[in-house]
Amino acid sequence: MVQALVRETSKIWVDICSLEAIAPNMGVCALVEGQQVAIFRVGSEDEVFAISNYDPFSKAFVLSRGIVGDRKGILKVASPIYKQNFNLLTGQCLDDEAVSIPTYQVRVVEGRVQVSV
Repeated sequence: MVQALVRETSKIWVDICSLEAIAPNMGVCALVEGQQVAIFRVGSEDEVFAISNYDPFSKAFVLSRGIVGDRKGILKVASPIYKQNFNLLTGQCLDDEAVSIPTYQVRVVEGRVQVSV
């Protein structure tokens, strides 16, 4: 008989802030395990997204200050410097398919935003 080994990867969730600390359709930046993470609250609901704060076009950590919106139903943030748009779910640049940025798992638990890296 062959035994299958199942490895469970444990995630560490880092508490960032209360959901109310992030205005609807705005972003904040948090340092999580040494990484600058841009966290966005979309709409007035508990929908949150987390991507790298690093804009590869301007080479600056500014995406948390970008403009949240949508392009053909895809939630995105536009960089405040050169205006490239990044998909909030996948990190894919909508203006240059060769470029993407890291995304992070994010959740809201008891009104607190948490990120896992």
